[in-house]
Amino acid sequence: MTVRPRRYCGWVTTSQNAIKPPVAKRVDSIRTVHGDEYNDVYAWLAHKDDPDTIALLEAENAYTEQETAHLAQLREDLFNEVKARTQETDLSLPVRKGGFWYYTRTVEGQQYGIHCRVAAGESTEPPATESGKPLDGEEILLDGNELAAGHDFFTLGTFDISPDGNWLAYSTDFSGDERYTIRIKDLRTGEVLADEIGNVGAGSVWSLDASVLFYTRVDDAWRPFQVWRHVLGAPVGDDQIVYHEEDEQFFMEIDLSRSERFIFITCGSSITTEVRFIPADAPLTAPVVIAPRRHGVEYYVEHHGHRFLITHNDGAEDYMVSYTSVDDPGEWVELVPHSPGTRIVGVDAFAGALVVSLRRDGLAGLRIMPLGGGADFDLSFPEPIYTAELSTNSEFDTPTFRLSYRSLITPDSIYDCDFATGSLILRKQRPVLPGPDGRAYDPANYVQFREWAIADDGTRIPMSVVHRSDVTLDGDAPVYLYGYGSYEASIDPSFSIPRLSMLDRGVVYVIAHIRGGGEMGRRWYLDGKLFAKKNTFTDFIACARHLAAAGWTTPSRIVAHGRSAGGLLMGSIYNMGADAFGGVVAGVPFVDALNSMLDPTLPLTAIEWDEWGNPIADPEMYAYMKSYSPYENVTDQLYPPLFVYTSLNDTRVLYAEPIKWVSMIRATAPSASVLLKTEMEAGHAGRSGRYDAWREDTYFNAWILDRLGRA
Repeated sequence: MTVRPRRYCGWVTTSQNAIKPPVAKRVDSIRTVHGDEYNDVYAWLAHKDDPDTIALLEAENAYTEQETAHLAQLREDLFNEVKARTQETDLSLPVRKGGFWYYTRTVEGQQYGIHCRVAAGESTEPPATESGKPLDGEEILLDGNELAAGHDFFTLGTFDISPDGNWLAYSTDFSGDERYTIRIKDLRTGEVLADEIGNVGAGSVWSLDASVLFYTRVDDAWRPFQVWRHVLGAPVGDDQIVYHEEDEQFFMEIDLSRSERFIFITCGSSITTEVRFIPADAPLTAPVVIAPRRHGVEYYVEHHGHRFLITHNDGAEDYMVSYTSVDDPGEWVELVPHSPGTRIVGVDAFAGALVVSLRRDGLAGLRIMPLGGGADFDLSFPEPIYTAELSTNSEFDTPTFRLSYRSLITPDSIYDCDFATGSLILRKQRPVLPGPDGRAYDPANYVQFREWAIADDGTRIPMSVVHRSDVTLDGDAPVYLYGYGSYEASIDPSFSIPRLSMLDRGVVYVIAHIRGGGEMGRRWYLDGKLFAKKNTFTDFIACARHLAAAGWTTPSRIVAHGRSAGGLLMGSIYNMGADAFGGVVAGVPFVDALNSMLDPTLPLTAIEWDEWGNPIADPEMYAYMKSYSPYENVTDQLYPPLFVYTSLNDTRVLYAEPIKWVSMIRATAPSASVLLKTEMEAGHAGRSGRYDAWREDTYFNAWILDRLGRA
């Protein structure tokens, strides 16, 4: 019997059981910018409401499912390993605020957290949580599982308790597009008020007396551009605009100082900020500017006593801390001087001390500045690579503060730190249960260390490495190389239960701390953006080549992974250094960068011109971006296998970018092995339920293990 091929939007089947790689139709769409013509033949895929678009995404999903069917058991094994090692019924460490301890607990079999509190009484010690069971006297404030019922996707945008503890403002998103709806709950009665505020951003702030709730609205380009105030009990239609940001390159955030005395409205582009304040006890007053915006000057504000503390880069590339008067903001007086090589990230204020977050030598750290006498001091930790940063601290007047600590082999740990002595009390460490084989996790079975590669221009690039102690770096080691390299974001060493399944199969996990990130200070970021952006890509390729040249492995045994802006990294190294890798995984990848930066109606575009450049206004930037944008630089070369994953409702990196890129690769390099998996009910972060998220991770982790010969 002859089976006639069936074609729909390029999805070709020769039998019911054999799907060929989908082939997207090509439609001429000429883009002319600065005299340069480019035929964007897959531009039509940006139309989500086109049935052919959805059909192609579904065809890609079907093809990927077919091509990875042999990994089904491995995916199930990986999922079961994560599940076995995770304490599914658990409580977060309770946080004191006012007269209550607040915490979130999870229940085995349930996807989402349950937000709770118990009365604190006179106790200063957090309740014991080892059993994972509900605490005595527990009050359930919000059950994520009940809210998510009937929805394929669910996430909270804000969870905001009023200062008096009587009201809860919370917002929900059921599609993944990060446009939230706020509701308000009376915690004394359990009643959810009729007040319902839609199309808002993620944050909110209460006035001191809980009579007013501040929130942000987003425009069509998904930019938080307005701050509004809602008077409790009044119709939502009577809500008033507090501030409107006209500049399309600026977005807004709202925060409450830890002292609960001031509400801050921060307007920021990628390189410039401006902060306004409203007294929390006078919520109907107009916001006041602390310092007018100046191009290239970033500053962030915290409150302490008679001072506004200002972390800024005015004449200080690695930032410094100054202060100005609360009563009459004006001159900035130096408090923590600029120290080249020590990046000041921010300052947190408590009644008796300040805590400065900083970065030095590629590591995150904390400095305590006692205010009642005593010298400033930096906290020290024993491991060679680690992450130490402030945890959740809701109380202002307290003798201790909370910090979180973790490394590549130490699970997430929460400590209380004494301001006066720096002594640490471990309050909770993330449990790691025995795997399905019954073996307990022992950090002594693993090693972690720092390695350095040399970039094309001679710059030393740090890498964080972890592997089992019985793995030999003998030239054939399987390597999983991760990178990001944008927005001054640092990919610091962290612990991961899913990663244990990789390590225990002999994989060497490496983080490449490439330029464009913030690991090595502000200059590290500046040397990986705008006209220096290619450093990000060549740094990553240099790291891969170093691992092979050092005799650890071979290029065919290296799989690279990055997501979002790290997906741009993956797309660029795929074109620029294909021979250095045995496989590439690109998650929600920003691979149509030039087209996106040419369209200011898209989410984030205008906001991010300071990060990537404005190719509309600058012909040189247009040419530079076109020279590295992955979509426009696909050639018919020998590419390593590629796995791409994305989400249909992503507002940060639209689904069209990866599907256009994959379609271009299929058409231009027909020998390439390319798979695309699209979550049809999710956003930028992927699936929302914890079990669903684990299954999503196991999908590409199984593919990586297969590529590394460890399936």
